[in-house]
Amino acid sequence: MVPCTVFWVPPDDHENLAGMSCPPLIFRIMKYRTLGSNTREVSAVGYGGMHVSVAGRPDEAVSIETIHASLDHGVTLIDTADVYCLDHTEIGHNERLIAKALDQWSGNRDSITVATKAGMTRPEGNWEYDGSPQHIKAACEASLKALSVDCIDLYQHHAPDPRVPFADSIGAFRDLQDQGKVRWIGISNVSVAQIEEARSVAEIKTVQNRLNPFFREAIDEGVLGHCDENGICFLAYSPVGGGRLNKKLPDHAVVGPIAEAHETTPHAIVLAWVLAQSPSVIIIPAARSSANAINSTTVPDIALTAKELALLDGAEFSRA
Repeated sequence: MVPCTVFWVPPDDHENLAGMSCPPLIFRIMKYRTLGSNTREVSAVGYGGMHVSVAGRPDEAVSIETIHASLDHGVTLIDTADVYCLDHTEIGHNERLIAKALDQWSGNRDSITVATKAGMTRPEGNWEYDGSPQHIKAACEASLKALSVDCIDLYQHHAPDPRVPFADSIGAFRDLQDQGKVRWIGISNVSVAQIEEARSVAEIKTVQNRLNPFFREAIDEGVLGHCDENGICFLAYSPVGGGRLNKKLPDHAVVGPIAEAHETTPHAIVLAWVLAQSPSVIIIPAARSSANAINSTTVPDIALTAKELALLDGAEFSRA
């Protein structure tokens, strides 16, 4: 095999590749998808920041190196939240980390879209809801400061709070958008009915729900289809299963042989399956190391065949 160097090419430079012939070089072009109707294009593979700020997180230097690896390999969407931290004493940890990584990055900061969230708290390390308008508006001010921006690109309601009318929560996001503090609004962990309720209050650009072969409720309950029908971008979190489940993938009877055929990892095959579910899907895998971050960015190159997709669709992915 001839040694090669991989170059990542931003969309503005694609036309410059025409006619080039450099056998030892590989020009890998990141694929882009729209972040909802009338928004901007972002990389089909985003970066989920949670795991470099919660329990088991790496050192800050390693975390920043990991974020830079994603960006250097074509990622233009970073997903975070104010509650990605250890507990209530360090709310905004991940947002501050991302702001620092972007400040130190050698690339074009304006090319990166940062999405964050509000609507939860971390008392003593627990995960609890707070969808009150007062909390959401105060959280926005803190996130603006943590991210060192004047306007949040995509501000997402983290999860419906059963104690607060959903429309009231979304109304707070609409108010923030009217004030110029938020560019676009997204919602997360929602049903079709909740999507429609939110859309009656504000223009919703994205829905962020779980989607992976182990958990397919976004497909089975119609959320993904509803997003497709209404021009809403679907941000797939936990796209390889999360936690102990993704450790099952290397030994999976169906995933393993497909990964071997494509000369890639089982995790990349599962990410490719999620990405193939709809043109509206953008995956936001997490990574605690540069190697894992880079592996995720190769996913748009994987063209699963109809037979392979059918095999993955029909395979059992046990959660036991």
